[in-house]
Order: sequence, then C-alpha cells, then structure tokens
Amino acid sequence: MTALLDVGCHLPDTSVDIADIGASIGTDDSLMRTFRRFYGLGSVRRAPGQDVRAILTAAATNLTELRGNEDRVRYVIAARTVATVATVGERPVEDVCAALGLTNAVVFTLTQHACAGGLLAVRLAGELLDADGDPAALALILVGEKVFSPTLEMIPESTVMGESTAACLVTAGGERDRLLGYATRTIGRYCEGFPPFALDPDFLKDHNELLAGVMRQACRQAGLDVADLALVLPHNVNRLSWSWTCRLLDIPLARVFLDNIPVTGHCFTADPFINYIHARAAGRLRPGDPYLMASVGLGATFSAAVLRH
Repeated sequence: MTALLDVGCHLPDTSVDIADIGASIGTDDSLMRTFRRFYGLGSVRRAPGQDVRAILTAAATNLTELRGNEDRVRYVIAARTVATVATVGERPVEDVCAALGLTNAVVFTLTQHACAGGLLAVRLAGELLDADGDPAALALILVGEKVFSPTLEMIPESTVMGESTAACLVTAGGERDRLLGYATRTIGRYCEGFPPFALDPDFLKDHNELLAGVMRQACRQAGLDVADLALVLPHNVNRLSWSWTCRLLDIPLARVFLDNIPVTGHCFTADPFINYIHARAAGRLRPGDPYLMASVGLGATFSAAVLRH
C-alpha cells in the first residue's frame, strides 16, 4: 500500500508583496488589487541568491525520516512544472542527491503534468517500489522550482508564483497517510495554456467543473464520497476558484485548507505537500482522517489523490 512516510517543506525567508511583483513585470494595478481583494493573495516567498538545488535540498533536509535511511532510498523523482530548469551540462537533481548522501538511488525527472506532477510522482513511486518487492525501500519526491523568467512570475487571471519547496518519502507499506485513490485527466486542447501564452477563456470556464469531477473520481476509487473527506489540501491558485469548486462539490469552503494562499502563493508542484505539513501542525488532520490532495497543471492536467492520515 503506497504511503507517505514523511513530508518536509522549505519556505524561504524573503516575503515579497504581490504588488511589487506586479510592478516588476508591468502588470496593471487593478489586476493586483483583484488578486488581493477577491482571490485572497497577499505575498509569496522567494529565495534570492539561491538556485533550485539549494531550495530543494533545504526541503529534503527537513525530512526527519531521511536521516540514517539514505541507503534505503531506491528512487529520487523530481516532479517539475517547467521541463527545463538548468543550462546544458548542469544536473541539479543529481547535485541534490550528492548533497543528501543518496548514492544508491535511480534519479529521474517527471514532466508533462505541470503542477499536477507531484501527485503523479506519489502514484508512480508506489508502483515502482511495489514492483521491486523490497519492503525497506523508499522513494524521495522533490517538488518546487525557481521563478527564473518574467513569464513565470504569475499565471494570467489566476495567481502569483512562489519559490517554496517540498519533499516527501514514499514507502510501499506504510501504516499512515496511505494512498486510497488517485485520479487524473488531461484535456489536451488546452496544451498552449502555459506562459507566455494567454489562458484559453474556455479553460477558465471549465476549470472548476473538471477539477470537481476528478476529485469525485478519486473519492469513488477510494470507496468514499466527497462529503466523507475531513480536509482538502489544494493547489494554492486562489480562494475564489476554490469557492466555486466547493459549490459544485456541495462541501463547505472551510473544508479546504486555504491558510497558505496569502502567505506562499502558488508554488508550482509543491502546494498540497506544504499544505499537508501546515494542516497537520494546526491540528486539522487526526489519525484515521481521509483527506484529498488536489492540483491542476496547465496544459491541462487535473489530478486528485485521496489518503488516510
């Protein structure tokens, strides 16, 4: 049974107001006011002077279960929103593994699901570990990226991007945070919907219904109803979008952990994992609670995973 053994995250120290980010790329002030007033956005965390290696290593270093178990890590999977994050000849994920002392792992990246790639990585890691048949083996998933281009500063009409990161250890036989159901759907007609392209108006219209449908599908696979979920751990796009999705699902918005939207913004693939850590610390998850992680990747892929704490 695929399960999360441990989850760690890293929120950089520098907090940047979204108005300053908008001004830096010439965004109209009225859009930033809309982001703040209606979307619930406020600031994001950035890591000036640090590259992607540093911020991913920082998240993995916060995994308490990794220390002393480095030799058990069979796979390291970097789930990326942006396929290319380094120049030719650079190997940032291999450098992270070297810094962490992971010498026995098969290392690779996962792309094409954009910000939904982290949930795919959990599913894939479990399948790889199960096929290996070694109950002691682990997989390490790394998520989160740098905003290295003006086109990555924000998603039009949607959100502002941050540089917080997360890491999780996956096991094939854990007793808690077990994966009960996973569903994903890619709508290829929106394949041009990644910056610098403008978002297709139909994507904005269909987004919430498609996301709600995938969430229902993941719950059905887990043998649950959406109403059975103790908590939803979202991608931090914006509060307004989640309010519409909750109406479609007929669940209260309070069931969605939205605390990080004004603090971290949208952090590429890392949001659900960061939210897991903060929700657990806030007492929002109790042993035995079923919960759902959800994320949408431009392109467009809609994914949801149901787990039991």
